[in-house]
Amino acid sequence: MSIVFAVANQKGGVGKTTTVHSLGCALADLGRRVLLVDLDPQACLTFSLGVPADDLGRSLHGVLVHGQPIEEIITKVGDLHLAPATIDLAGAEINLLARTGREYVLARALDAVMSAYDVVMIDCPPTLGILTIDGLTAADEVLIPLQCETLSSRGVGQLLETIRDVRSFTNPRLGVAGVIATMFDGRTRLAHDVLSSVTDTFGLEVLPPPVPKSVRVAEAPGTGHSVLTHAPLSPAALAYRELAAVIDARVR
Repeated sequence: MSIVFAVANQKGGVGKTTTVHSLGCALADLGRRVLLVDLDPQACLTFSLGVPADDLGRSLHGVLVHGQPIEEIITKVGDLHLAPATIDLAGAEINLLARTGREYVLARALDAVMSAYDVVMIDCPPTLGILTIDGLTAADEVLIPLQCETLSSRGVGQLLETIRDVRSFTNPRLGVAGVIATMFDGRTRLAHDVLSSVTDTFGLEVLPPPVPKSVRVAEAPGTGHSVLTHAPLSPAALAYRELAAVIDARVR
């Protein structure tokens, strides 16, 4: 059996794409067959894997809007498989709004390839629009990257409301795997207070360990590699490997 994680947070700049890429690489290193799905029209995940989004003839847009089989667009990048995005995906929401069953389009597309993977990780866009709803509907569990700052924690309640709606209307099995603390500065009291408030206020588990703030993480996308390859002994890379081990235990 495989498991699908939606990685979601409507606030941008919290390390969502970095988390998808890094965890995907770490899980692949653990022997898991991993598919990454770039559901963000900005195509940052596609770029981070070194795939030139501007030159792609096929992308997730064709799957969601035109019913193209997802196996036709999947690209192999090292040990990972990627369902890439392009800017065309920005128009998918408008097209999907008029479609019956629009929330299930991604889930149905993934059904055709699920047997080939142990883990699917969906990089949701930084909004709570129809693309994110599609990602949550297709998922078994949600991972919430959270930058340990006051403003970053404010949107968690909104995301949880959306998750409750998805459970009520399209995906009753959807669970929350937990929060991943990103860009963590353990020297500050604020970082620790934010994590405590997430647990106290929302009852969410913070998956260990927190990922420390690091310039190596910021550099990695420009190299077309994850921080695990770019700086394999950095504290951030080691943290993502530990997190992957925690998540790997959830794979059925």
